[in-house]
Amino acid sequence: MANLHNTLTLCTLSLLLWSVAGAEPGHKFYRHMSPTSLRLHEEKLTHIRVYLHDILSGTNPSAVRIAQAESTSTSPSFFGQLVMVDDPLTDGPEPESQEVGRAQGVYGFADQGEIGLSVFFNFVFSQGEFNGSTLSVMGRNVVQAEVREMSIVGGSGAFRFARGYAQASSHTVDTSTGDAIVEYNLYVLYNDDSSASS
Repeated sequence: MANLHNTLTLCTLSLLLWSVAGAEPGHKFYRHMSPTSLRLHEEKLTHIRVYLHDILSGTNPSAVRIAQAESTSTSPSFFGQLVMVDDPLTDGPEPESQEVGRAQGVYGFADQGEIGLSVFFNFVFSQGEFNGSTLSVMGRNVVQAEVREMSIVGGSGAFRFARGYAQASSHTVDTSTGDAIVEYNLYVLYNDDSSASS
């Protein structure tokens, strides 16, 4: 009888330990955090105006065609062409204006009916308060529209947790070379780290 009692006790303890172990959450690949642990206190809204110089011509272009479909050469909208960019961003529209950063990324001709681009850029700032910080811009850019709006989907450095929108408008376009100077107005909402110390 004592043997049966010991066996039942052992089985009960085993079941109890097994059920407790099963109730414990396993190792997670994530954890919930308080926003204050990353100094998320207040947000700041900033307007940035820069001029993007998309130069396809010459001996040192800032934008180069990296791929295209067989049908691209006969497409009125250049559908299927991809272009990689490292375009200067300046504080004015003139080529000799001060460079404040670079637009690095890719755009593709993604519309069969009109010249419509899918744009994926990192605006990498190299001057002033935002030196070393980036903004990620993506969206649809219909070149013939007067103003094109794209999303700001993130950032780094001063622009951690950034979101907002970018408005692009053509300043000058050389239709023979494809070179263009485009004004970008960026409206960005981001975490204000400076408020953590006040």
